[in-house]
Amino acid sequence: MGLLLLLTSTLLSSYFHPGIMVDAQRIFTIRDITLSIEPSTDVVRGTNVTVRCKAIVSSFGQEVLSREYTIYKGNNKVYTKNSSTSEDLLYPLPDARVSNTGKYHCRINIKGEEMNSRVEKLTVTGLSKPVLHLDKDVFSEGEEIMATCTAPGETGSIFFYLHEGNNVLREGLVNTNHFETKFRFSRVGIHGIHCKYTVITMPDSFMSNESNILSVSVEELSIKPVLEIFPQTKIYEGDPLNILCTIRNLARPDNIHLYLSQGIKLLSSGNTKVNHSIVALASEPGDFECRLEMGNVAKVAAKTVLVTELFSVPTLTMSPAEVFQKERMTLTCKSEIASERLNRGELIYTLEPDSPLTPLAPGVFSGKALLYDFNYTCVAKAKGIVKRSETLTVCPKISVSTPKISVEGKAVLGQPFKIRCQSDVGSLPINYTLLKGYDQLGTISVRLPQPALFTVTITKPEEIKEYMCEAKNNHKNAPLSQRLNATVIEPLMGLTLTVTPHLPEISEGDHLYLICGTKGTPPVTFKWYRVGKEQPLHTTTSEKNNTDYQVPNLSKAHSGTYYCEAVNHANNIVRSEEVTIEVRLALWKKAVIGGVCLLVVSVLVVGSVLYFRSKRANDEESSVVSSEPDVEYTEVVHPQPAGTARVPLRKGTDTVYSELKNPPHGAGDHHDYGSVVYAELNGKQPEIGHHPPEVRNHLPVPVD
Repeated sequence: MGLLLLLTSTLLSSYFHPGIMVDAQRIFTIRDITLSIEPSTDVVRGTNVTVRCKAIVSSFGQEVLSREYTIYKGNNKVYTKNSSTSEDLLYPLPDARVSNTGKYHCRINIKGEEMNSRVEKLTVTGLSKPVLHLDKDVFSEGEEIMATCTAPGETGSIFFYLHEGNNVLREGLVNTNHFETKFRFSRVGIHGIHCKYTVITMPDSFMSNESNILSVSVEELSIKPVLEIFPQTKIYEGDPLNILCTIRNLARPDNIHLYLSQGIKLLSSGNTKVNHSIVALASEPGDFECRLEMGNVAKVAAKTVLVTELFSVPTLTMSPAEVFQKERMTLTCKSEIASERLNRGELIYTLEPDSPLTPLAPGVFSGKALLYDFNYTCVAKAKGIVKRSETLTVCPKISVSTPKISVEGKAVLGQPFKIRCQSDVGSLPINYTLLKGYDQLGTISVRLPQPALFTVTITKPEEIKEYMCEAKNNHKNAPLSQRLNATVIEPLMGLTLTVTPHLPEISEGDHLYLICGTKGTPPVTFKWYRVGKEQPLHTTTSEKNNTDYQVPNLSKAHSGTYYCEAVNHANNIVRSEEVTIEVRLALWKKAVIGGVCLLVVSVLVVGSVLYFRSKRANDEESSVVSSEPDVEYTEVVHPQPAGTARVPLRKGTDTVYSELKNPPHGAGDHHDYGSVVYAELNGKQPEIGHHPPEVRNHLPVPVD
């Protein structure tokens, strides 16, 4: 029962532990692996070191597990072993060397399952002293030397150095503990040499001490080159030279070469003797060399020959120093001569290339300058020696042309402006002088192809014509320009704003003219403004000093304050005074308003008169009625035949009675139907007709 529980527990844990292998017959897990270095990670050279790899493995079953151990130094495998036991793996490093220094770790592999240990670093200190050995200690000049440098007991990659003092003679990288090399000394005498080495353990390296110092004696060979030059007296140009290069103490002629040279120029070569002849020239180097080469040995014999000039290199000069086109000039060619060997008459001068200049004397040539630049060279010849001067370039100057005078930009009265003066043709430098009238105002020297600019200020327009310009380029001719002819811009002044029609006469429907006028040089840009608005009402440019802005069909909305501004090329803005415009009513509107007002006044007058008259009558009637006793009136109505009419009786504006009258059909009818109805006034009774009246309460009738 316990075994079953153990098996079940192991099976369950295998799902959560990556180091467990489960199959039908066995179960195992790699629990840990460690690497250790014994006796220490830091040891000295010669210590016996052991690298131990220990693994802890848990298993179930009877089968023996095969373990594969691998030990690494850095990334390189240094040891591998298979084991079927649980014992630790030991990797011995007997008599450790610096080359064993490095980082180690181990790995275990069981049936494909692996685990790595942590890294441990081993450091081994101490290097053996190198040993230098030479095949012998005495050598002849040019003989080859064999040297061997050994690092006793060292292993790994070793870099060797062979030194003479601080100079490295040879160096090389090997995988053994010794280094062999061959070399030669170029100098005779005693030489001290030593060696040392470096053990390379990536990424580190360790340098050894220096080896023993060995002395090497290099003996000179008795063979020598010999250089002879004839004649051995003072040598002049043109003298023949014989040069001989030979060997002294020649033991055997094998593998020997001679080389004869002048400066860097090789003249001749041979085995045992070289002979060469030349003409002495002062222009060529006087250094001669005889060089002997035998194997790796080279010996040199050298001499310097001084050659005296028969005549010096000629110099070519011109007079005058500056010449203008087609003017006369003189070229002079001259050399210094060795009078003890050469007469001046033997020296001949010529010019190259051919030119129209005429020889006046030995080395003197005269004629007119050409219209273009020309290169002249003087050639001097004597006794087969030819020498040439440096090239002289004659650049005939061009006389300056009549300058042109103009205004740079614009000329504004009272403001500084520039006057431009320039000639189309003329060699530089050119001196330009500005004159006003005939007074010099200033001079400008121009060394580049550009105009001269003078700054002036004028106060009157006519002053502009007083300016002239003079040009000169070191020649007797100094042409004068014409007088300056340019437009002078007068700044604007006195801007006025005129209104048409006159201010008191401006009415609705009129055509308004706002006329701006000023003094100054046109074109003039005018702008009209209305106070209260930033933007101008109108802008125009005129070629005159005045112009207008028209407003047709005026209305009351055009009333306001106006002004204008003006500017010309002087860029000074002038402003007029402000003008206030009031647009009056049109004439016909005034007439209508006058008529209406007159009519209203008339109606008011008539109404007032009638009102006062009516009031007066009412006052009188009120006074009469108030004096009588109260009377009750009864309206008596008589039958009225058709066609009767009531005739009112008025007092003032009040009706006091009315009478019905028949129309005039016949005189006999009025007594039948005629009746009078009235109100009693002043105590009088109404008159009653023949028919009895019909009494109604319509009109008041007095009651007794």
